[in-house]
Amino acid sequence: MQITDNDRARIATAISDAEQQTSGEIFCVVSRRVSTYLDVSLAWAAGAALAAPIVFVPFVLDWRWPGDGWEAAHQAAQAATTGQALALYALCQAAVFVGVFLLTRIPIVRRLATPPGVRRGRVREAALQQFLAHGVHVTRERTGVLIFAALDEHQVELIVDEGIYAKVDEAAWAQAVAVLTDELRAERPVEGFSAAIALCGQVLAQHFPPRANNPNELPDHLILL
Repeated sequence: MQITDNDRARIATAISDAEQQTSGEIFCVVSRRVSTYLDVSLAWAAGAALAAPIVFVPFVLDWRWPGDGWEAAHQAAQAATTGQALALYALCQAAVFVGVFLLTRIPIVRRLATPPGVRRGRVREAALQQFLAHGVHVTRERTGVLIFAALDEHQVELIVDEGIYAKVDEAAWAQAVAVLTDELRAERPVEGFSAAIALCGQVLAQHFPPRANNPNELPDHLILL
């Protein structure tokens, strides 16, 4: 999904228009990906390496019970057979580990292999970092709103400051999140952000009308990470 300079300008205009009706502040961030999920790939690879080669054991080890009538003529031959089996087992483990690791580095596979709770948690953490890093929490009346979209994770996060949280029910933001999610899924980021910003502006206008002295406390542009 490409977001051009013209797209960013249109989103900035949408933010400016929404903020004309309120003393609240709206800040927007888009992240291509919030985490490499290297630990997830390693976990899948390690688990597969431990479990998958077990299916090969019956083919590479001698499972005959002792005293079944036939034994190796020499202890050295028996040791060599066991050594070859263990080497093959280790080779299978290494091959499975590398194969699964590389497979889970493919973006679509990585997304499917990552538990939803892990994705949500990391998107939430990244959104909170941006909320603090850009000073959304230091507006005069604590009325900042962050709209955060993680493209690779297909997740949208909306965070409001404590001044808003104390007055506005969380359900009021559900429609903004839903419309942005739908438009991003259709690869229409400008339409999605514009609609979400307008909806947030309407909610803010109901509870935080513009002041006589109503400075623009946060930049009206989209941050791309």
